[in-house]
Amino acid sequence: MKRLRIAMNGAGSGRGQSWMSTLTKLTEAGFYEFCALSEVVPEKAKASGEKWGMKAYPNLVALLDSEKVDVVLNGTPPDCNVIAVGIAARRGVHALVEIPVAPTLRIARFMMQTANEHNLKLEVCEQVWLWAKEQLKRKIIDAGLIGEVAHARLYYTNKADYHGINGARMLVRGRERRVLGYTQKVRVPTFTHWSGIERSEDRWDHAIIEFEGGATCLFSSPPRARMTARWDIEGTKGQLVGDNLYIGSHSKADHYPFVTEQTEVRGKRTLDHIRVDTRPAVVFENPYRDYQAEDGDEVARMDLLLGMHRAITEGGAPAYGPENACRDIEILLAMRESARRGNVWVDLPLKEETELEKEMEAEFRRRYGHAPEEVEALTRVAFRQWGVRNEIANWD
Repeated sequence: MKRLRIAMNGAGSGRGQSWMSTLTKLTEAGFYEFCALSEVVPEKAKASGEKWGMKAYPNLVALLDSEKVDVVLNGTPPDCNVIAVGIAARRGVHALVEIPVAPTLRIARFMMQTANEHNLKLEVCEQVWLWAKEQLKRKIIDAGLIGEVAHARLYYTNKADYHGINGARMLVRGRERRVLGYTQKVRVPTFTHWSGIERSEDRWDHAIIEFEGGATCLFSSPPRARMTARWDIEGTKGQLVGDNLYIGSHSKADHYPFVTEQTEVRGKRTLDHIRVDTRPAVVFENPYRDYQAEDGDEVARMDLLLGMHRAITEGGAPAYGPENACRDIEILLAMRESARRGNVWVDLPLKEETELEKEMEAEFRRRYGHAPEEVEALTRVAFRQWGVRNEIANWD
């Protein structure tokens, strides 16, 4: 097995730390060598370097010009993904980028073109569909326990709506065909956004998404609320409601809640499996117990990283890929375009750039002083934590 040298860009707090924890485990397992990190905030770079025991660089250019790296994992804000891919590609380095892939489809496809021109792999780290419980749901559907998927309801609350689209879409599975959307700005009690900005206005979105084969999804993204995100899948024989399986009708059904079991591997609590106790039981076994994948989210991180390893060393495509990531954001763009046109059906795939995308790209140029393609010039720009999606579309 070939060990790939991998570096982390954007090694601050939060998600970067989760990724680096997983990288150390896959380094121990022999797939990768977690060799370096970069972070533009000096105190965070120093803290992460000390925590993970490796050299910390002030930016990705400095890292890649100093280290021999096969793969870079970019955990910086989404406006920076296009730059990270460009910098990596020009140095012959494969890239994984955090979500969303890009503010617009055009920028995302420019990233894909850049990787292809340099014969490099590009992966987008959408984890939702690879959560352990989501993989169990697909096993339940494949076993025919809810019959033919006919309908889905998606409720997403934190404005990272591509996650919810991903979760529902990968269970419905049919190709999305058209979208009918509605949107409205509303006044809300003043709250502090994670960016530190105080807001007293938020946006509400609603959509109907039709899929080939006849299945539909009702999507609602309310103003930031106290309810948690969820998606329910209804079939001709039963339903998946949150983390519960019902076999039967609304008036008479057998209920099978998801059961999670933990185990201990070399002194660490590790996910063993998730199941429903039907007869026979349907079980999703943690394939990475030996690597100490502690929960369903780490299973997803390992799936993405090991899928990238296979794609590089054996050929083929990564686990998810930028095309799938584009389909997630394309549905949201079609929803807003439908609302702009007066709430009419918009066919997918989109044939031309939407007005919202034009606004976001104009804001990108205004904010950063360069077009997304001007990668080298953009390396000298200070990027904000919140991106143009947030500024223009109220999407995180």
